[in-house]
Amino acid sequence: MCCWIVKKVEMPKTHLRFLMCALAVALLLGACGKGREPQTAAPSAPPEIALPTPMVDISEAPDVEAAAQAYLAFWKAEDYPSMYSMVSRLTRDAFDEETFTKKHLDAAIALTMKSLDTAILSYLLKPDTAQVNYHITYETNLLGKIEREPVMNLILEDGTWHVQWEGGMILPELKGGNVLAIDYTTPTRGNIYAANDYPLVAQAEAIAISVVAGKVDPATEGDMVSLLANLTGQSEEQVRVRYIYAQPEWKQPIGDVSLETAQRYMSQLTSYPAVILDTFKARYYTDHGIAPHAIGYVQSIFPEEMQAYRRMGYAGDEKVGKQGIEAWGEEYLSGTHGINVYVKDPSGQIVTRLGTVKSKPSASIYTTIDSQLQYWLQRSMGDLKGAIAVVERDTGKVLAMVSNPGFDPNIFEPTSGVRDQLTAVTSDPNLPLFNRAAQGVYPPGSVFKIVTMAAALETGVFTPTYPYNCGSTWEEAGYTLYDWTHDKGFAASGLLTLQEGLMRSCNPWFWHIAWVLWNDGYRTALPDVAERFGLGQSTGIEIPDFAGQVPYPEDVNDYVQMAIGQSTLQNSPLQVAMYVAAVGNGGTLYQPTLINRIAPIDGSADIYTFEPKVRATLNITQENIEAIQEAMVWAVKNRRGTAEYQLGGLPYKLAGKTGTAENPLGDSHAWFAGYTWNNNPNKPDIAVAIILENAGEGSEMAAPLFRRVVQLYNSNYSNAGGTMPWEDRPYVPATDDDE
Repeated sequence: MCCWIVKKVEMPKTHLRFLMCALAVALLLGACGKGREPQTAAPSAPPEIALPTPMVDISEAPDVEAAAQAYLAFWKAEDYPSMYSMVSRLTRDAFDEETFTKKHLDAAIALTMKSLDTAILSYLLKPDTAQVNYHITYETNLLGKIEREPVMNLILEDGTWHVQWEGGMILPELKGGNVLAIDYTTPTRGNIYAANDYPLVAQAEAIAISVVAGKVDPATEGDMVSLLANLTGQSEEQVRVRYIYAQPEWKQPIGDVSLETAQRYMSQLTSYPAVILDTFKARYYTDHGIAPHAIGYVQSIFPEEMQAYRRMGYAGDEKVGKQGIEAWGEEYLSGTHGINVYVKDPSGQIVTRLGTVKSKPSASIYTTIDSQLQYWLQRSMGDLKGAIAVVERDTGKVLAMVSNPGFDPNIFEPTSGVRDQLTAVTSDPNLPLFNRAAQGVYPPGSVFKIVTMAAALETGVFTPTYPYNCGSTWEEAGYTLYDWTHDKGFAASGLLTLQEGLMRSCNPWFWHIAWVLWNDGYRTALPDVAERFGLGQSTGIEIPDFAGQVPYPEDVNDYVQMAIGQSTLQNSPLQVAMYVAAVGNGGTLYQPTLINRIAPIDGSADIYTFEPKVRATLNITQENIEAIQEAMVWAVKNRRGTAEYQLGGLPYKLAGKTGTAENPLGDSHAWFAGYTWNNNPNKPDIAVAIILENAGEGSEMAAPLFRRVVQLYNSNYSNAGGTMPWEDRPYVPATDDDE
């Protein structure tokens, strides 16, 4: 549509004078001729006068439909600054940008909006105003689909269409200053349980224990400290440090315990005048956090997250999962929030109810975690940094996931007895919140020789009985590498088959494999097989994990180092546990899981029940898998095996591989990876991967911890598997004087 505008035209003065003269002559001639006879000759015509051509401008108005479409597109993208840039002067006078934005965000919260879509239906155009009818569809998290047909009024300002905004453009119900209001119903958060239904975290009453330093009785202090250390899972020194430097009247937090535990020890606790007990009700993590890196923790909603949670029906004052299963299972643990959405007039009176959603009960999550195995393994690592991953060999269920140093998730509860530890934990350079089992990636060292052996066999270049003389040194292309026997001052291993090479963890044997494969053209065999073993990829577990790295070497030197688990290889303990499980079960690589079942707290049918999920198969021939299995059994049972000293006397069927990974930043990392093959229907076989950072030899440090895992698991937790090299006695770290 266009508008025709005609401009006023001014005639030049010379033309005007000429015209006036001509008119005067014509009048005189007319006067002179009056009373005379008509002339026979025709009068001559006056000279022609050239008139100017009228000047007409045609001005086309801006496309109002395009302007409306642009505004609606900005709205769909929730680009409120761009929307505000298109509103009229009158709108700007009524609402500043902050208020304009808030009105849209408040409506999005009240509607629990996920997204919106729009379509223009029709428009009416006048010279300087327009009216656009459009359809809007709100997709919401709780209220289903909401559809309306509001009106957009526009005005032409400075040659551009601007929107005359008012609340009815969001919903027609909001005309005249009406607003949306919400009532919330929040279900009780679901619990998280261990595999044996033991509560790992629950909404419960607990007891915060404090000590008033000035009331400590020296005569009974030793017994008091011993009791508090036992109840709170700390050393006696840690308990003393919490109050010894405090002012006499200060009430110093020591720790917290469950209400049930406090009641069992109530007579002892109340016998010490310095001990103060405070009850608090919160989300309580049992036993100071069992598998805290897997279970995670809750916190208040952060400001930057508030909008997203409010749109999901949260009131905003809830605690939500921030890490681990607490975060992964938020939708189950929190249930469905109930809301009533009302339209209120400016005086606060309810005009109508826009929608209602009833709350639905939350669900509890039953994990695969073996609570007793996890608890004792957490207490087994002393001050060492590292991780343990224990999985069911034939299903992928995670029975234990230990990362040390650990933390007590109750530190995030402001009323707990360990709240004072929050700053220390979050600022600790040892990163106690970091999950070393799933997210820590390290050079795998000699546990990678399992992969190298598989590549050697699958290429067909080597056989299980292929012989090689394993010396203390290896020399090729003008450089020399040294075996671990050289570093230890031991005699060279001598002539070994490939299987015996794995049993002895002979470095020259595996350097030789890489050298031969490279020169025979199998230059991607090692990384190709590593990827078939699941390395360099996410495991698929429910909580965050790191894929690590599988390099494709560009020269033979890197290929040789890769063969013994060095180069730039980076693998997590969980990845290693899963591929060792696959070797043990005959070639099936399962997806690890922490979730056994998910059950609504109202007793209705389970939402989810675990079934093993196969990620891949190793694609290794059965003959080659059996050769690797046999070599791993020899590593723990043969008198020349690298782990026989630590594991040979155990009454279980075991297979394993030691590893010592060089670390350019410090001492070597100690590895052990292995599995059981007892075929006991009451005790599913397990696979285990252990890393101890900067701890030295895998055979000396990690293998004993594997022994503890196996003994605990198979003895129903009664046998600690001996004393670890860093302990005074089982679960009690050695003091500096004892080490």
